Order: sequence, then C-alpha cells, then structure tokens
Amino acid sequence: MNIIETKGLTKYYGRSKGIENVDLTVQEGDFFGFIGPNGAGKSTTIRLLLGLITKTLGRAEVFGKDIEKYKTEILSDVGYLPAESSFYSGMKVKQMLDFCAKMRKMDCSAQASELCKRFELDMNKRIDQLSLGNRKKVGIVCALQHDPRLYILDEPTSGLDPLMQRMFYEILQEKNEKGATVFLSSHILSEVSRYCKNAAVIRNGSILVSDSIEKLGHTGVKRVTLRGVKEQLSIDNAKDMKYENDTLNFLYGGEAKELLSKLNSVSFEDINITDPELDEIFMHYYAKEEN
Repeated sequence: MNIIETKGLTKYYGRSKGIENVDLTVQEGDFFGFIGPNGAGKSTTIRLLLGLITKTLGRAEVFGKDIEKYKTEILSDVGYLPAESSFYSGMKVKQMLDFCAKMRKMDCSAQASELCKRFELDMNKRIDQLSLGNRKKVGIVCALQHDPRLYILDEPTSGLDPLMQRMFYEILQEKNEKGATVFLSSHILSEVSRYCKNAAVIRNGSILVSDSIEKLGHTGVKRVTLRGVKEQLSIDNAKDMKYENDTLNFLYGGEAKELLSKLNSVSFEDINITDPELDEIFMHYYAKEEN
C-alpha cells in the first residue's frame, strides 16, 4: 500500500512557484528521505501533505485518501514535526505533552515519560527556559508519543547535539521496525544515506530523482584524485574540481576512455579512482540540474 502518493502536485504563491508537478510515492513501512537544499520545496510539499495549505493543481493522498477531503481522519494517525516548533508561553514540558495528547483524546503519558527519559528532557521545566535543543526535543516527543502509523518530520535534527541525533534515529528505527512509515525531510545528506531505504531529491520545486538509496548510489559517477599535478586542468564532465597544493580532486560523470585520453597528456605522479560517498552523488544531481 502507498502511504503517501502525489500526482502533478503543484503550489504557486501568487506568481512564485512553490512546487510544480511533484510525483511522489512512499510505500507503507518505508524509511523515506526527502532531500533538497533550503528553499527547494520540501516544506511546501509537507504542508500540502498535511492539508495545512491548499494545492494549486494535482492531488495528494495519505493512507490512500485525499488529504483535503479526509484531513481530520488522516492527521489522527500522523506524527508531524515542523522545522521550527512554537509553544504556548508559560507551559511546562509535561503540560505541553498532556495538551497535545488530549487534543487527540489519548493517554500518552507512559510513552511521553519514556521518550523524555531517553532524550534526557526534564518534564517539569518550563518550555520558555529551555535551550533550542531541548525545545526541539519537546517537538519530537509531541510528534512521537501517540505511536502513529506515519511520521512526517521536517528537518528534525536541527538544534540537536550529536548524541541526541543518534538517539533520535535509534527511536525512529525502532518505530520503523514495528511497521511505522517515516517520511524525513532533510538537507543533511549523510543522515539520509545512513538511515533511509529510499529517497527523492527535490530542487527548485521539482523532483530530480526518486529511487532506492542503493540504486541512487550507482550513477556511474567516480571520485578522481590526482597527486603531483603541475598544471591547471579543464576536464569535460568533471564537477567540484578542487586543488590543494599539488593534489586535484573532482567528481567525474563521463566516459572512462575520455578521461583517460585527457589524462594521458597530463603530468601527474599518482591517481586514485573510487566510488564517491552518497552525499557527493546527491550533490552531483544538484550540479546536473544547475547546468
């Protein structure tokens, strides 16, 4: 079953494009990464999926149902974390968590207590007195405490220290292993490559590519390192060329014989050709779109 499905989803803000013709499919039980730089259209897509804004064209379905027609029913089984969370002034952490649970007509006290313990979050502290990272934890617990079928998380780890980031993903993996679907928006490529099963890359409001993490890693792009280079080079199909002392690094996406032909006339001491890291491959997609 497709937990999330969009067809031709488009949103314009006046004359400005938010997203355009976005086709997206997320299957039940997936751990899905939604990748793109700031301003790419990630948050606009998420707000449309949640029915927080209305589409211009196309359709968006969650749990196989149109979000605009069945919004209340759908959102009862969704855990949403916005990129920036706002809370009522003067409330303690426990009061905020209880408030969110009561809005869903649920008792989430046991789960909330366990999550706060794992995140080292003091439930008796006033939210106004918390650091940015701890306020982020409050938003995370609000999104997770009712054990929904679907988690939609927009830039969830911003503000968390590395230990809490690791704890956050451990919890998400536990939820995913029990059958929950995770839809994770991020511009931190290493997070997506480490934890997600499938991913889509969005830029300038349009989907560039959507596939499994494994297949996204097999693009034919190579990381080339030349040592002992004595001259500046111009190489077709080379991206991200960086010189450091006498060492040249770049991503190469062309034919191997063309690269070897070019290097045959160049003086260098050593060469290393490897598969790039996945985050480098995502950057390659961005570069292709720009050109």
